[in-house]
Amino acid sequence: MKNIAKDMLFGVAIGDALGVPYEFLDREDMETSPAKDMVGYGTHEQPPGTWSDDSSLTFCLAEAMVEGYTLKSVALNFIKWKNQAYWAARDHVFDIGMTTARSITRLESIVLSDDLEDMKLLKYEGEEYDNGNGSLMRIIPLLFEIKGKNIKKQFDIVWENSALTHRHIRAGMSCMIYLKLIENLIDGHSKQEAYEKTREDIQGLWEIINLSEHERLHFERVIQSKLNDVAKKDIKSGGYVIEPLEASIWCFLKTDTYEEAVLKAINFGHDTDTTGAITGGIAGVYYKSLNFPEYWMVSLARMEDILDLADRLNNKYSVLKD
Repeated sequence: MKNIAKDMLFGVAIGDALGVPYEFLDREDMETSPAKDMVGYGTHEQPPGTWSDDSSLTFCLAEAMVEGYTLKSVALNFIKWKNQAYWAARDHVFDIGMTTARSITRLESIVLSDDLEDMKLLKYEGEEYDNGNGSLMRIIPLLFEIKGKNIKKQFDIVWENSALTHRHIRAGMSCMIYLKLIENLIDGHSKQEAYEKTREDIQGLWEIINLSEHERLHFERVIQSKLNDVAKKDIKSGGYVIEPLEASIWCFLKTDTYEEAVLKAINFGHDTDTTGAITGGIAGVYYKSLNFPEYWMVSLARMEDILDLADRLNNKYSVLKD
């Protein structure tokens, strides 16, 4: 039986852990001394195999889905992570974005008030600063929940989830593009076929929801044009959600193995753990965890816990087993 959850979760965590030591280094630094293997310390002074908030929040989402997916169950796990280091790599939270921190504090207020309908309304309150990469980096397990649904329903679920931390429609749409590409890969399409189909699917969704021309412009390179044609020097890897979306797909399309994809993403510099995690999610599903370097797998913090979570998530959902 396929274990797509294992491919996803380990794909994210390895890409994340590979990138943690290099976070905030610029591209010139990475070109001078590129990432080549799993190492430790560096920016955050963490041992090798330590993953960051990217993986922690991915695992929090996956746990909520095993329990029975609701926005409340996800929010409660995010709150436990922030306050109690739940699903942290080494029992403490060492890397949390400002938008994510503010958002989880807001979720605490909503949970305390017990007005859970407010969680569904968060997506209508987005502002420009809600377009960081913090929902894209954790969204991949949600594919189990949306697989097989029509694209409008898929986007409704994705945007509501994204809005728990990043409320703007641009962040939600970035998550949707990412998940749709992975869904098309799982359905058996080649890399290029999956990308082309994703472009068609998303443009169809835009017509259904009447997405504004202003918002469509932000996705011009990844959807209306062909990202393959963009030069390496024009690919960015900062905290703005469009940047890791483009970088992850570009690195996936331009490489031939999981290792090549995640290392190319990390060597862009800047938000290395997140770009590595997002790229690792796509590449993990495509290349499968049995093809990951064994040393990278076994060096991960809480490897056995991740494997257990992957098994439980895979067993919970039948939609991706066949």
